Amino acid sequence: MGRFLLGRLSIMALTVLCLTFVVFYLTNLPPSLEKMAKTQVNTRMSDAEVAAWLDQNGYAQPLLVRYGEWLGALPGWRADSTSGPPAGKCLRPKMPANEAPQFCGVLQGDFGYSTVFRGSVNDIIATRLSLTGWLMLCVMVVMVPLALIIGVLAGMREGSPLDRILSTVSIATTAVPEYVSGVVFIAVFASSAGGLQWFKGSAATAMDSITFENFTLPVATMALYGMGYIARMTRASMAEVMTSQYIRTAHLKGLSFSAVVLKHALRNALIAPFTVIMLQFPWLLTGVVIVESLFNYKGFGWTLVQAANNNDIDLLLACSTIAVLIVLLTQIISDIGYVYLNPRLRLR
Repeated sequence: MGRFLLGRLSIMALTVLCLTFVVFYLTNLPPSLEKMAKTQVNTRMSDAEVAAWLDQNGYAQPLLVRYGEWLGALPGWRADSTSGPPAGKCLRPKMPANEAPQFCGVLQGDFGYSTVFRGSVNDIIATRLSLTGWLMLCVMVVMVPLALIIGVLAGMREGSPLDRILSTVSIATTAVPEYVSGVVFIAVFASSAGGLQWFKGSAATAMDSITFENFTLPVATMALYGMGYIARMTRASMAEVMTSQYIRTAHLKGLSFSAVVLKHALRNALIAPFTVIMLQFPWLLTGVVIVESLFNYKGFGWTLVQAANNNDIDLLLACSTIAVLIVLLTQIISDIGYVYLNPRLRLR
C-alpha cells in the first residue's frame, strides 16, 4: 500500500506540474497579456504603451522564468524602484516594499493577487470553494441515496416491469443536461406566470443563508443529471450479483428473498458503484460552472467563469490547480476504497 500511494502521489505531482504549465502558457499568450494590460490601464493604449506596461510589471520576462516565479521556485520579480514606485510580484497593495517576501508562489501557499476582485486569490478561493462545497454536499446527500435505491430495486428482478420503468427514468435523467433541466425548473417552479412560485430562480441569497426555497432548484438540477448514471451502474452490478452461484446457494438454503438481497447481494453489488460515486466529485466541480452561473450562485464555478472572462491570470491558474488536485485526489481515494471493499484485490 505504501509503494502504491507513493507512486500515485508522484504521478499526481507530475500531472499537476504539466497541466498547470499548459494553463500558464495559454493564459500568458501575447493576446491575453495585451488584453490584461488594456483592462488594467486603458483600452485605447498603443502597442508601445502595452509593451512598456508589460515590461514594467514583469510580464516581458521569459515564460519559464515567470512560471518558476508563480510556482515559488524562483524569486519573485521586483521592479527597479528608481524608475517609479516600488513594484513586484510579491508586493501587495498597501504593503511596504521592505516587507515583501523574496519567494511568493504556490509552493509557499500564495496563489497571487486577483486583478478583478482586487484581493488575495487565497481568500477568494477559500470563500468561493466553501460555498461550492455546501452545494456539492447537498447534491451528494440527495443524489447518492436515491440513485442507489433506484439501482438496487431495478437490479433485484432484472427484466421486470419495475426494472424497465426505473431504467427508463435513469436514462431520461442522464440524457437531459444541466442547462436544460435548470431552465425548465426555473420556468416551471420559479416563475409566477402560472400563479404558483414555489422556489426561487436565483440562489444568490443562499450565499448568506441556505433555505429550502433558494437552494432546492440548483441542488435538484445537479442531482437529477448525476443520479441516472449511478443508478444504471448500480442496476447492472446488482443484476450481475443476483445471478451468481452463491446467491443461488442462498436461495436453495431456504433464505427469504429480502435476506438474500440484504445480507449477501447488496454489499458485493455496491463495489462497482463506489468508484462511480467517487468520480462524481470531479463532475460536480465542473458541473457547478453551469449551475452556479444559471442560478447566480457565486461559488467556485462562477468565480472560474469570471476569471476566464476578465483574463484574471492568477485567479484562473488557482482555480485550474484546485480543480486538478480535487480530480486526482478523488481518484486515489476511489482506488484505495475499492481495495478495501473488494478483499480479493491486494496492493503490493
